Amino acid sequence: MGLRINTNVASINAQRRLSSQQMRAEKALSQLASGSRITKAADDAAGLAISENIRGQTRGLAMARQNAFNAISLVQVSEGGLNEISNILIRLRELGVQAASDNISDTERAFLNTEATQLIAESDRIARTTRFGDQILLDGSGEQLDFHVGPFAGDENVISYNVDADATAETLGIDDIDIADKDGAKETLGAVDDALVMLGELRADFGAVQSRLQTTTANLDIQYENLSAAKSRIKDADVALATSELASANILQQAAVSVLAQANNFPSSSLRLLA
Repeated sequence: MGLRINTNVASINAQRRLSSQQMRAEKALSQLASGSRITKAADDAAGLAISENIRGQTRGLAMARQNAFNAISLVQVSEGGLNEISNILIRLRELGVQAASDNISDTERAFLNTEATQLIAESDRIARTTRFGDQILLDGSGEQLDFHVGPFAGDENVISYNVDADATAETLGIDDIDIADKDGAKETLGAVDDALVMLGELRADFGAVQSRLQTTTANLDIQYENLSAAKSRIKDADVALATSELASANILQQAAVSVLAQANNFPSSSLRLLA
């Protein structure tokens, strides 16, 4: 190969190699700094498209899971109110049994009836004021609620539930309870027993939908975990590989710089021919 001054092919080749190693080092540094194998679309166009689609699904699953938990909270608030009404009914039954016995007089029955009246008023107040946000839950004025518990559109991603429970004193049949006399006390026992049955049906309905929602959240958790793992395999950086690439690129970059320095000295050899 002859000596040339205008075009230093060896230097150009060394510069190309140096540039290539610099790009490798920059890519490895970008991966390590971001934690992602794909830092730009050019790294893996198909992988980026897939991983972004999965990322959208996982974000949707996370919000659907939150919706399901909020729905469970709504049901728990409702069931909590029914539990307190149930406690009141049991206390009314206790007062009715006590008032039905002749070991107390009508005077004591009047005292018991005062407590019963207050308990019935509180039971009705609980039914009319138990709410989740603006939704009143236990007065029979509720409507169908749709809980979106999936990451996609479609009815299969919605759980619908009619919040139409009515636990008011009138519906339960305890609004006219009077244990001021023995006969009224005995009638109270039957009315309270019927109310307890009605209340049990309402609580069973809330319990059933709560069980379904808990199963829904468990399924969403599994989907979220598996999709996150899939996204990680596609997009997340392999730190061991990235550090190896960086070390290799740094060594070759240093070698390319050394070679470039020597290549730049080649044209000066021609000066010896002019001496």
